[in-house]
Amino acid sequence: MRPFIPIFPLNPIYRSVFLRQSPSPIVANAAAANLARQSAASAATNNIPTFGRNVGISVFQAAQMATQIRPARRVANQNQDVWTIVNEAAKTSKVSPVINLGQGFFGYNPPKFVLDAAKEALNRVDCNQYSPTKGRPRLKKALADAYSPYFGRELDPETEITITTGANEGMLSAFMAFVEHGDEVIVFEPYFDQYISNIEMAGGRVVYVNLIPPARGHIETTPSSEWAVNFDMLKEKISPRTRMLVLNTPHNPIGKIFSREELQQIGDLCVENNVIILSDEVYDRLYYTPFTRIATLSPEIDNLTLTVGSAGKCFYATGWRVGWLIGRPHLIQYVSAAHTRICYSTVSPLQEAVAIGLEQAEKQGFWEESKREMKAKQVRFNAIWDELGLPYTDPEGGYFVLVNMAKVKIPEDYPFPDFVQSRPRDFKLSWFLIKELGVAAIPPTEFVQPGSVMEKLTENYLRFAVCKDDDVLDAAKERLRGLKQYMSE
Repeated sequence: MRPFIPIFPLNPIYRSVFLRQSPSPIVANAAAANLARQSAASAATNNIPTFGRNVGISVFQAAQMATQIRPARRVANQNQDVWTIVNEAAKTSKVSPVINLGQGFFGYNPPKFVLDAAKEALNRVDCNQYSPTKGRPRLKKALADAYSPYFGRELDPETEITITTGANEGMLSAFMAFVEHGDEVIVFEPYFDQYISNIEMAGGRVVYVNLIPPARGHIETTPSSEWAVNFDMLKEKISPRTRMLVLNTPHNPIGKIFSREELQQIGDLCVENNVIILSDEVYDRLYYTPFTRIATLSPEIDNLTLTVGSAGKCFYATGWRVGWLIGRPHLIQYVSAAHTRICYSTVSPLQEAVAIGLEQAEKQGFWEESKREMKAKQVRFNAIWDELGLPYTDPEGGYFVLVNMAKVKIPEDYPFPDFVQSRPRDFKLSWFLIKELGVAAIPPTEFVQPGSVMEKLTENYLRFAVCKDDDVLDAAKERLRGLKQYMSE
């Protein structure tokens, strides 16, 4: 069984960055004093000369420095993030180690043919130096060969593909390439949380459109397709300031695959209003119903679409940080320019390994095997919800499951810390599951606007990631049986 892995440090000053306020003087002074003590100890240990009275920086000076440092608003004006809250609950859970079904990292290694390619690449001189900023030629060609059949045309690896340091950096590069200060970007909520900060860092303003959950989702299991696009709202939200629209299919956290009809309506609206489509398709190899790519619907839609992909999701290697964007040359050239300024190039040996992986995956039968295995994991894990009578959204793609826990009754006097007590019910459910049962899941209101209608519609759900070893999923199921004592009809 794999232990829960902390994500962020919990130093008081770090924590304050995620609160809508500066650190309190007591917290700041304590943190600064600790910093000063560490500095003095380090100086003594390493024979580093000190100044003044031979004590280095004083505690008072360190405290002053800590309270005078002002972070930029783009990182300061945020709530305490969900990952920090999950970590804090895990530290004091009654059950240890906590089983982490919150984060979407894989619990197992990439396939052997991809790992072997990475090991071999590390022994090559050319793979240990800078790659071209737009990506290694072999990887771009492998992508063109792999994706041209899906796009129904020959992709030009030199002008229509660019490699990025993970899909997330690729999306940031796209926003940096096309979004000016005050431009609007439409995002469907729930959303992958990184979209928002990426858009705002580029100077954009996020405009939200709802994906409405099924009305009976709290009483029975429903397909993810029943999360419906509010097209009236979408038409209303498009304005002369709308620059881009972000689409995510298969969707995180819902698991929805947008239907051809939905994509056609979205694409037609974008063509009519000259809106660039950023289609996040990082789970494109994990679909269990027919999957349509919006760029394939018409030449006009294709001319406005940037498609995002991820080697991490394709090959169980989220830590490799290799992604790509596919689009027409008049779009890709500017994404590439932004990428060059953000990080110059992407890690060379892993690009080479991904290229070889793409060249061999079809021959090895890997794509179909991957889909079968992930679908089997969903069926295996979701059996616990059927057993408990808790309804869930049956995903059409990806590896997340949204479970409706309206029937779970948390004791009224349960001692939540203030930073959890002030958040929606799903944060309390997440905290409670970690502390009492030792299973971590993510509250999906982290993926909607605070105080919105969507917050009320999603606050009884939790998101679980099933991309783990089967024995981990089985252990989690056994612990989740402990929910029976807290359930009502």
